[in-house]
Amino acid sequence: MTDARRRLAERIAGEVTLSDDPGATLRKWRTDFDVSQTDLSDQLEVSSSVVSDYESGRRDNPGIGVVSRVVAALLDIDERRGGDRIRQYARVVSAGFDSDIVNDLQEYPTAIDLERFYDAIDAEELADGGQTQVSGHTVIDSIQAITRLSSEEFYSLYGQSTSRALVFTNVTRGESPLVAMRVVTPTPNAVVLHGLDREDLWEHAPKLARLDGFSLAITDCDKDAMLGRLRDVA
Repeated sequence: MTDARRRLAERIAGEVTLSDDPGATLRKWRTDFDVSQTDLSDQLEVSSSVVSDYESGRRDNPGIGVVSRVVAALLDIDERRGGDRIRQYARVVSAGFDSDIVNDLQEYPTAIDLERFYDAIDAEELADGGQTQVSGHTVIDSIQAITRLSSEEFYSLYGQSTSRALVFTNVTRGESPLVAMRVVTPTPNAVVLHGLDREDLWEHAPKLARLDGFSLAITDCDKDAMLGRLRDVA
C-alpha cells in the first residue's frame, strides 16, 4: 500500500467512524470519488440495495469491518481508473492542508490560456487583471480557508506558483475572498467565485480585483462537474 493511499484510507475511515451520520459520510466520499452505488456494490460483491441501505441509515451503523471494506473498494476503483483521487489527496496533504480546506491543487505541465480555463468551467470574467495564462489551480472552501488559515498559510494555497487560478467554493457574495486577497501579496493571476451569479455578487468585488491586478470570474457550474473538468484541463 502506498503512503498516500494509506493516509487517505485512514482519513476516510476515521471520518466515517466518528460521524454522527456514518451513512451520509460514506455517501459523501463515494460521490467525491465519482463512484456509483452500482460500481461500489459490484466491487464489494453485494447488491446495490446493501450500499443504499447503509447510506440512507436503513441498516444499523456500519462497523469498522464494513467501513474498511468500503474504503478499500473506493481506493481500488480509483487505482483501477488511474489513481486521480489518491494523487489529488497526496498533493493537498503535501502542501500542508486538510482536504476539507483544499478540494484540489494542480500544477500544469505547461501554462494554458486563461480563456481556455474559464471555458472549461463555464466561468464569466467580470474584471480583467491583465494576465492571459495560468500554470495551475487551487480549489478552496472559502469559509474553511478564511476562518482557519493564517495569512502565511493562505499564501501557501498558491502551490508552486502565483501564476494560477484560486477557485473559491462555498461563496455567498464574494466579500471574504476579495478582502482576503487584499492582504495576500503577491496576488494570483485569477480568482474564480463558485456557486453564484452576477446578481448575487458583492458590488465592490470587480473594483477590488482591478485594484489588486487579478482577473475575477464567477461560475455556477456544478461543483463535482467543475472538479472533473479541472482535472481534464490539468
